[in-house]
Amino acid sequence: MNPRRSFSCLWFVLGLLLYSGSLVSGGDIVHHDDSIPQRPGCNNNFVLVKVPTRVDGKEKEEFVGVGARFGPTLESKEKHATLIKLAIADPPDCCTTPKHKLTGEVILVHRGNCSFTTKTKVAESAGASAILIINNSTDLFKMVCEKGENVLNINIPVVMLPIDAGRSLEETVNSNSIVTLQLYSPKRPAVDVAEVFLWLMAVGTILCASYWSAWTAREEAIEQDKLLKDGSDELLQVSTTSSRGVVEITVISAILFVVVASCFLIMLYKLMSYWFIEVLVVLFCIGGVEGLQTCLVAFLSCFRWFRGIGESYAKVPLLGAVSYLTLAVCPFCIVSAVIWAVYRQYPFAWIGQDILGISLIITVLQIVRVPNLKVGVVLLSCGFMYDIFWVFVSKWWFRESVMIVVARGDKSGEDGIPMLLKIPRMFDPWGGYSIIGFGDIILPGLLVTFALRYDWLANKRLKSGYFLGTMSAYGLGLLITYIALNLMDGHGQPALLYIVPFILGTLIVLGHKRGDLKTLWTSGEPERPCPHVRLQPQS
Repeated sequence: MNPRRSFSCLWFVLGLLLYSGSLVSGGDIVHHDDSIPQRPGCNNNFVLVKVPTRVDGKEKEEFVGVGARFGPTLESKEKHATLIKLAIADPPDCCTTPKHKLTGEVILVHRGNCSFTTKTKVAESAGASAILIINNSTDLFKMVCEKGENVLNINIPVVMLPIDAGRSLEETVNSNSIVTLQLYSPKRPAVDVAEVFLWLMAVGTILCASYWSAWTAREEAIEQDKLLKDGSDELLQVSTTSSRGVVEITVISAILFVVVASCFLIMLYKLMSYWFIEVLVVLFCIGGVEGLQTCLVAFLSCFRWFRGIGESYAKVPLLGAVSYLTLAVCPFCIVSAVIWAVYRQYPFAWIGQDILGISLIITVLQIVRVPNLKVGVVLLSCGFMYDIFWVFVSKWWFRESVMIVVARGDKSGEDGIPMLLKIPRMFDPWGGYSIIGFGDIILPGLLVTFALRYDWLANKRLKSGYFLGTMSAYGLGLLITYIALNLMDGHGQPALLYIVPFILGTLIVLGHKRGDLKTLWTSGEPERPCPHVRLQPQS
């Protein structure tokens, strides 16, 4: 196997290990917390709240807070939210009656010295129309009822703000400026167009990779048939050892994947920081350069103008023989990756990240192969269990979903790890990105590409083959994932939980029905008569 192919296979492992990978998310704005008991008057969901402000009539900053378990439900549309004057509590903690009578203002108070419900009752009795509680950190704390408070009758909204937002409002009011604000909690649209494009990107990536892989496999089969007809065993041996340049997954490596991936995910979770994300960015850029140049070289080689330099080689230290076409496109790929890394915090950087990511995924699906259905079942079943454990079960040990925390890049100061495809949510009032991990494309894609390779080698038509069924199963499984995502208010979903049953069930049922299941399960390739044997004279 040539060194460049071996290097690319490393990125298959890396892409799977960075398995934030196996997650579809839209960013949750409603938090259902069953660990905190609900009671009459204290049964709200914890929702994010927008707090747009005006200073002396001019629009200023917009802050984001979180609503309390108690109090009335906030308006969902800005045009229905009332513009109300802000007042500062005196005393600041609002644990006792304010010195000044309020006439419907929103009161700004500090956390501490008494319960949240006590502050709210005092503020409501003093004439406040709402209460903003400043947290003692930049985080947002879930405000709940005290033990023993069975039934609450609170009629004003309660919102917590982070400490930096609270200080900014205090400074503005103390400067003798008139501050007015609104409180509302907009709802997400049922479906955002970003999810449609992300679905098309995932399906299109597997589609391209499948046809490339099948075409390569057919070319290899044709070449082997030619060698067999010539009766050249020596040439056949050289061909099978050097021209294929692919890595086939085994049952053992599929099982070890779960163990190694879990260890790597824990390391990401524990070591998540700015410098660690920087390391991942560098690794992603290296893999992106490899993937982009591989795809560009393959694409340009289809045109006769580039075939000459594509078939001419130069010796490069450590890499061996490299085509002149590869050397020509490599600087462009490196510059593209560097530009993305430098400007990755900008709003348009997702375009570069998706281009590099898709190129890397296609390259991996071209190089790494599932040899038969047995290995595919083991690999996807391991990925299925991995997804469920690290998205749902991990909450019992770590008190939070490890995979979701890693995917978001919490505690890193960055907007998630780079091993994701993402598109900005275009019609979502909360903004953010819809994301899908590499694992949700690579793992199912390995089985889809296997199905198309089998169809082409067996000369099956589209309707009578297995590719159409597995590709449709993947698309349907991913679609159901997005439906579940929206039903769960954007809370991250393990896509393989929905995709794996569809894709494995479809392939196994079709294989059993058509009588190919044994061949699919064992050899993974249809039996082809040997041209060399056919040419032997009949005795």
